[in-house]
Amino acid sequence: MKRRDFLRTTGVSATTLAAGSPFILTNRPWSSDIVRVGVIGTGSRGSGLIRTMGRIPTLKVTAGCDILPFRLEEALQHADNATAYQDYRALLDDEEVDAVIVATPLYLHSQMANEALDAGKHVYCEKTMAYNAEQTIGLVSAANQHDSQVFQVGHQYHFSRLYQRVVKIIQGEHIGKVTAFECQWNRNGDWRRPVPEPKYERTINWRMYREYSLGLLAELSSHQIDIVNWITQAHPLRVIGTGGIDYWQDGRETLDNVHVIFDYPDGIKAKFTCTTANAYDGYQIKVMGDKATIIVKPNEAWIYPEEKKSQETGWVDGVSGATKSTLEKYGAIPINVEHTEPTQQALEDFAESVLHQKPPISDVYTGAETSFAVQMALQSILEQRTIDWQDRFTSSLN
Repeated sequence: MKRRDFLRTTGVSATTLAAGSPFILTNRPWSSDIVRVGVIGTGSRGSGLIRTMGRIPTLKVTAGCDILPFRLEEALQHADNATAYQDYRALLDDEEVDAVIVATPLYLHSQMANEALDAGKHVYCEKTMAYNAEQTIGLVSAANQHDSQVFQVGHQYHFSRLYQRVVKIIQGEHIGKVTAFECQWNRNGDWRRPVPEPKYERTINWRMYREYSLGLLAELSSHQIDIVNWITQAHPLRVIGTGGIDYWQDGRETLDNVHVIFDYPDGIKAKFTCTTANAYDGYQIKVMGDKATIIVKPNEAWIYPEEKKSQETGWVDGVSGATKSTLEKYGAIPINVEHTEPTQQALEDFAESVLHQKPPISDVYTGAETSFAVQMALQSILEQRTIDWQDRFTSSLN
């Protein structure tokens, strides 16, 4: 039975899985209490993951791979006795590697994740999961064929205990009927990485070039699209968007600003904005219900009750730390949950999934839904028209 079919027929929730569901992917017991990890791609994200794994006892980086030797050498300084490779296929042949993290440019995710599955490795694939619809559909099929192996997608906020609490509050109808989302991830800077020599420009700044990247939507907005899909328990029905290369006239090919609106079931609208010329309020998700609004930051969240509902405070009793006096004094109720930095939590949960053979809550299905949505949004901007969800997307997920 596919994982999605299991969840659908038994009613097991993603939150239950995160809390330690006994659901088993395979009867084969894991033979160690440490997962040996090979990291493919040791740029800014890959090297950051290596440093984070140094704080996680259940993960050990035993190998790394990058086509740029100076980046590989620098990254592996944070991993004891890890083997260095310039060819990822050699890393996949390494028997000292149990699981692979794919942290390469987006256009390579599908190829490398597929080959990692074929090599018998568990896979942590960075977001966005794939570059186009065909690659996304192919990865779903591959993960289903290798269903004894963990396939986790790097939408790290999905693993945050704070975000899990927020989703539970929203789905528990504490803020009433949700009608809209306003999401932004704004920065003020050119988004470029320093290049030691001009010949490395496209290799290091791959996010700027259409051949390798889908730009801001894939690299930033995808996290928030994943959260909205999770909260609504749905995928978008259609999208309309605009954007352009309007500020940074530096030869880039991917957009420096994007503004898109998705239609979700039940009339819910979700707006996503990502700019590079103004950083006011930075990262934020606003969830609007008819009883209250929730504002979510990377590591903090608050509830703002509607004024007409301010006296009806009984519904906040389920929120940790919520009191009437807090509401009256500040006009907002903090959502207080003990939680770890989201990337570290995602990696800890990946180790837990591999060691105990439990499916991750950000898996190939949730990753695919977000991947399709990102592709739809970019197509809408480039073609200046509304783009609908396709039946073949749904077919690939069932």
